Amino acid sequence: MSPLVQRIFFDERTRGRPHKATVVSMEKLEPQVNKSQLRRTFLKIRHSLPLAEWKRNSDRICAHLVASSLFAQAKTVLAYFSFRQEPDLSPLFAANTRMDAFSKIWGFPRCVNNSLVWHVWTPQDSLQIGVYGISEPHAHAPTIDPARVDLILVPCVACDRQGYRLGYGGGYYDRLLAAPEWADKFTVGIVFDFACVAQLPVAPWDKPLDAICTETGWKYIG
Repeated sequence: MSPLVQRIFFDERTRGRPHKATVVSMEKLEPQVNKSQLRRTFLKIRHSLPLAEWKRNSDRICAHLVASSLFAQAKTVLAYFSFRQEPDLSPLFAANTRMDAFSKIWGFPRCVNNSLVWHVWTPQDSLQIGVYGISEPHAHAPTIDPARVDLILVPCVACDRQGYRLGYGGGYYDRLLAAPEWADKFTVGIVFDFACVAQLPVAPWDKPLDAICTETGWKYIG
């Protein structure tokens, strides 16, 4: 899907029905378009993806990750369980994978108050449903020492070409990546190509990612 594709913003008051719709290009976002508007729009587009397209593009992202030396050399990788049609990374760590998942330690987050706590997870381990409806490890699962982490695969609603990320608005990854123990970790935004745009609104506390991976390949920042 081309990044130049035009989409319609919906007035929130109409609960998703078109109301004074403004057609904008995802390539050049108007300054008055705020993060909340963008989040609603990108999520609406993502939710509208046909299942076959979502699966095909997710598999392509996984293939790009596996083919990279960065991923190959990483021993401990932090990832996420797909939620609300985020790119699905489960082929990387599922029990029936052919991608040598067991050569890595996989970490997944658990939401605790305003923070993410990272736990080791293997395909043999069960999961629980967290406060936001997202699958997460159990509290008794072993935690991961930040010093052991080589790579963080970061879920995004959207990213821009400077590496800035649009999330769900809770600030969990902003707080994580601002902490000293996580500051030097290589971060990769995982997003579909339609949501990788020229520029997003940026707040003073936003920290750019090191790279972005979409179904069309890698985009390194800097």
